[in-house]
Amino acid sequence: MPTVESVYAAATVKRLLVGPPRHRGELGETLLSKRLALPIFASDPLSSVAYATEAVLKVLTLGGLAFLYLTPWIALGVVVLLSVVVISYRQVVRAYPQGGGSYEVVTDNLGRTAGMVVAASLMVDYVMTVAVSVAAGVDNLVSAVPSLYGARVVLSVGCVAVLAAVNLRGVRESGKAFAAPTYVFVASILAMIAVGAIRTVGGHPPVAESATYGVRAEHLGLTGFALVFLALQGFSSGCTALTGVEAISNGVPAFKPPKARNAARTLTAMGLIAITMFAGITWLAMVARVHVAADTCDLVGFRGDCAVDPQLTVIAQLAASVFGGTSSPAFYLIQASTALVLVLAANTAFNGFPMLASILAQHELLPRQLRNRGDRLSFSNGILALATVAGLLLIGYRADVDNLLHLYILGVFTSFTLSQIGMVRHWNRELRQVTVAGVRTQVQVARVINAVGAALTGLVLVIVLVTKFTGGAYLVVIAVPVLVLAMRAVSRHYASVRAELVPTSHARLLPSRVNSVVLVTAINEPALRAIGYARATRPARLTALMVQEDPEATDALLEAWAQADLPIPLTVLDCPYRDITRPIVEYVDALRTENPRELVSVFMPEYVVAHWWQELLHNQSALRLKLRLRLLRGVMVTSVPYQLAGAPALAQTWVEPAAEPVTRPGPPVSESRPEVVVLGAHN
Repeated sequence: MPTVESVYAAATVKRLLVGPPRHRGELGETLLSKRLALPIFASDPLSSVAYATEAVLKVLTLGGLAFLYLTPWIALGVVVLLSVVVISYRQVVRAYPQGGGSYEVVTDNLGRTAGMVVAASLMVDYVMTVAVSVAAGVDNLVSAVPSLYGARVVLSVGCVAVLAAVNLRGVRESGKAFAAPTYVFVASILAMIAVGAIRTVGGHPPVAESATYGVRAEHLGLTGFALVFLALQGFSSGCTALTGVEAISNGVPAFKPPKARNAARTLTAMGLIAITMFAGITWLAMVARVHVAADTCDLVGFRGDCAVDPQLTVIAQLAASVFGGTSSPAFYLIQASTALVLVLAANTAFNGFPMLASILAQHELLPRQLRNRGDRLSFSNGILALATVAGLLLIGYRADVDNLLHLYILGVFTSFTLSQIGMVRHWNRELRQVTVAGVRTQVQVARVINAVGAALTGLVLVIVLVTKFTGGAYLVVIAVPVLVLAMRAVSRHYASVRAELVPTSHARLLPSRVNSVVLVTAINEPALRAIGYARATRPARLTALMVQEDPEATDALLEAWAQADLPIPLTVLDCPYRDITRPIVEYVDALRTENPRELVSVFMPEYVVAHWWQELLHNQSALRLKLRLRLLRGVMVTSVPYQLAGAPALAQTWVEPAAEPVTRPGPPVSESRPEVVVLGAHN
């Protein structure tokens, strides 16, 4: 149980981390402009270009350097797919401006079950976004400072904690904190591409430090289906550049009016920037002849101990080759901005996941605690849940980006595909209602766009499932159905509770009598206060109850009871087996069984201590007893706190107007003279 000290300490820490509470009338002030919305909702797809090209190259080098010629074609496929998805989600934003993105689209058009599949896929995707982005950011930091390689797990978990703390302060505050690093990253990457292009046109193309490395191929002589499978693996890895595209459609309500138009424009800007950076990095990597491998020890000619020293990331190699080495200020600027924006890319998930969880909680598919905003007007419970799961994932996978990527994009393309199919059905429904020729043409064009998007994303979903299944994607295949079943269970629980709580005629009946029981262990101030409080409630019958563990202590209590001359009877339960909980529960249950229409009210004196360690010395029996008594129907448990010295009551920071007292006459308390009843032994 919390102590006054712990409550004060927790409140102080909370205010230092997240700031003072905000009034609900300030909700409009937290809405985002396009300038802030871009780094908040689009930092994931913008930053994923930092590792998407590297993911493609690592897959292709499994067959040897000879297969790097496939890189431009794979990149072209990713660019086309990204363009189609961005255009398709513009349709989603305009058709569903209330937010919810893929989940709302699919639930509205394909049914509740399909909607839950999409919701589960998106939740998995958001968790993976945090884990992969943070791990990739730490990898880029390690490229600049190799001595940090052994601490990457601790650094990753620490970054997640910092992101959670910043987001708990509010959406607008996190946007202000993260806007500058995102724009610096975009500017520095575009500058690197531009300088590399100028040098290439001038006849002095950049050359990566790994250009002279060879690669030990894991698969030799690939032809036919094996070659196609390798290319598809590379393509599915490159599709990580599409992660987070749907976040803007989920967060439309967070935009300033006109919400849908601002969201659509932000989505377009994000698509153009992401395509430019991904295409530029891939082209520059081919020009500079960047060679990377999934296992550093597969690099022939690697300088250093491959078992200990990490290979430089693609971005690090390009920055060094373009700007003249790893000691140039531009290299450190790009590495710092890349590492920072990759970590901050998790902010996309920290905004998308809580909003989606809130919508699911409103639909009674997740616990209701996720529905409400915290005192800073952010969905604090969703933020904490996401941070906890992502942190555990980083610890479990040792912050290894390559292993985490296998779990990543399957959920993304599941939601993409079902969303586009749902939009096709949406436009079909619209066509049955629209009669104006010009409007019908617009709807038909929109339907074609979403149909093409559904076909492409569906094809990619199959590719991702086939190529990444054995690498770890099977865990997502298991996780999504498990989450769907969990959401069904939550929904059934809330439905059954709602049905059970429907008022009946019996609910209005008053209990025939109220029997009160005060638990005592000694004649002291807390016990007398509890007895006085119980008497003030005017029950029909009032009894003091104690459990005898030590006969000598019982004799002392009986003598003190007689001297106190209290006007209520005392019942003593014998307990030779020293379990005080069971005899009390059995006694109270017997009172209810004998008189089903009567209520039993149990009053329990409890100590309030000043320090957390003192709590370990008190109230443990009371806690166990309350947990047991609450399972009995018709039994009310009332805690009567007693503040010990050094444990003052919490100071009030604001006071509500007191309600007018209402006095109702009650039945007189049946107060007999003191008597002692000793009941038989319990085991």
